Amino acid sequence: MIEEEILTIEEVAKYLRVSERTVYDWAQKGEIPAGKIGTVWRFKKAEIEQWVNNRLSVHKTASTTGAIQVESILSPEHILFLNYATKRDALLALAENLSGAPQVKNRQELAEEILRREELMSTAIGRGIAIPHVRLASVTDLVVSVGISRTDIVDFQPLDDEPVRLLFMIAAAYNQHAYYLQTLSFFSARLKNKDLRLSLLASKTEAEAYGLLTKV
Repeated sequence: MIEEEILTIEEVAKYLRVSERTVYDWAQKGEIPAGKIGTVWRFKKAEIEQWVNNRLSVHKTASTTGAIQVESILSPEHILFLNYATKRDALLALAENLSGAPQVKNRQELAEEILRREELMSTAIGRGIAIPHVRLASVTDLVVSVGISRTDIVDFQPLDDEPVRLLFMIAAAYNQHAYYLQTLSFFSARLKNKDLRLSLLASKTEAEAYGLLTKV
């Protein structure tokens, strides 16, 4: 039997990009799944991941989804067709692509933080989708890169066991917490549309995929 991964307050805080005090308060109020070992709070990785996914669904409101203009955060050159079997290779390729955006000032930090965040907890949200995301001081404004994989990426460990084929990498400035959450919610909501997912997977060019994503 595989032992469940247990996280500390510090690890959960780093993943959620909030203060340790915020995580502690949530745990005290029962707003986040947690348990105590003696006087110390501990968190199960699978439960935190499910909690995050649930919050993304809850944040999906008409006002939130309507607030995101895809054209302002994504351009055709930041759509990439991938052919890697492992998430590390796919994430590095997508991070390299996103690093070409003028909003990203530190290429190495972006790649390192994307991988570090993925090691802490999978960004796969089910339905063959992963949304790797970071907020960094070296990013000046929120920007997105999209990966469409021609190969099943089998090691993301999604809750529904469906191999990842669509990746939406989000890099935001550290002070863009609300906009960052809105963007996560927006893509999580849009990609519940099966026809959109299938059309993206079948797209032949970056321009075609971009047209699908920017279509109202």
